[in-house]
Amino acid sequence: QLQLVESGGGKVQPGGSLRLSCTSSGTILDEYYLGWFRQAPGKEREGVSCIRAIGGHTLYADSVKGRFTISRDKAKNTVYLQMTSLTSEDTAVYYCVADERSCAWLMFRQPAYWGQGAQVLVSS
Repeated sequence: QLQLVESGGGKVQPGGSLRLSCTSSGTILDEYYLGWFRQAPGKEREGVSCIRAIGGHTLYADSVKGRFTISRDKAKNTVYLQMTSLTSEDTAVYYCVADERSCAWLMFRQPAYWGQGAQVLVSS
């Protein structure tokens, strides 16, 4: 069973930046599509971004394009979400997710594996 662990959440002021990290201690992530979901208070979960297992192709939700960057470090077995120009609309619990099928499946269907979530609060 793949276990994902997020870190890096917290409070940041509007316009600020934050980086989320996600790793797995017991499983090599090389063969998985990795990504991030978020759920804001009172809203449904939303696929934010995905990075392909091979080749590094990325996919982003329109709401974060140009502001968020997903990347992976295979040597550290870690995927990152760099978030910039944050607004209150980005306040949410962010979940690291993984799937073996595709980024399209991960973003728009139900990813197979989920982390426990990391809270991001954008507030002055």
